[in-house]
Amino acid sequence: MPGFFFNPISRKTFIRQSATLVGAATVGSALFTHASTPKRELHFALLSDTHIAEDKLNEYRGFFPYQNLQKVVDQLRNFKHEGLIINGDVARLEGKVGDYQTVKNLLRPLANNFPIHMGLGNHDDREPFFNVFPDNETAKLEGKHVSIIESDPVRIIILDSLLYVNKVAGLLGESQRKWLTSYLKTSDNKPTVLFVHHTLGDGDTDLLDANRMFEIIRPYQKVKAIFYGHSHRYHIEKKENIYLVNLPAVGYNFKDDQPIGWVDAVFDEKGVKLSLQAIGGNMGENAKLSELKWKA
Repeated sequence: MPGFFFNPISRKTFIRQSATLVGAATVGSALFTHASTPKRELHFALLSDTHIAEDKLNEYRGFFPYQNLQKVVDQLRNFKHEGLIINGDVARLEGKVGDYQTVKNLLRPLANNFPIHMGLGNHDDREPFFNVFPDNETAKLEGKHVSIIESDPVRIIILDSLLYVNKVAGLLGESQRKWLTSYLKTSDNKPTVLFVHHTLGDGDTDLLDANRMFEIIRPYQKVKAIFYGHSHRYHIEKKENIYLVNLPAVGYNFKDDQPIGWVDAVFDEKGVKLSLQAIGGNMGENAKLSELKWKA
């Protein structure tokens, strides 16, 4: 799966800390399976827009993305998570090999404990990305990469909205939309959440086929939420019984009223509890808990 990064210390540790997770290839059948035991909760760290450059002193708007991600890594050493997702824009601007190598070195301590999954955003570049994070479990859909994380309470699908490197707009594209249509049609009714990097409006800087994505998921009540990034904003709203969660950026904010940080997420079969973990910017809502209940 794209950006899959996991270096378990031992098989015993691997089984204990990764129970209930399943990684599947995009074409349907499970190719990578963790040891599974029934579990009613899934605890994940949700990050977006880390914007890491090879230069550790790279700065934007007075923020230092490398130091910000280091703070998050230090925090996560004290949390008992079963996985981590970075929802795109892993790299600073053009997705160079050195950027991803710096990210890998930063995340290495966490990869000893749980799997790390990464989606691709408009500041990422597939070839350098997969040079650093080998892609062994994901089938390629005309240049797109999709991940599926299976657990007892919820299914997570990480989509690929990268269209052009270092240009703003995003696109799922026809092959990925066809895959999503087929997958939702043939998969069971387990609560399902989607991750995609780009914002879900209809502007030139958004996911250009967002409306077509909503047409695909609208018939399926099992799709409960969409998590996205791109705008460097923390915001939760609801559209047609689907929660839309805009994750904050780790690297920097665009506006002073927004936090910098990550979201602690605990999924179960009835919903998800989200706790903002602000490390900078507007700290006013740090530790704010939002409980989202799935519509039955």
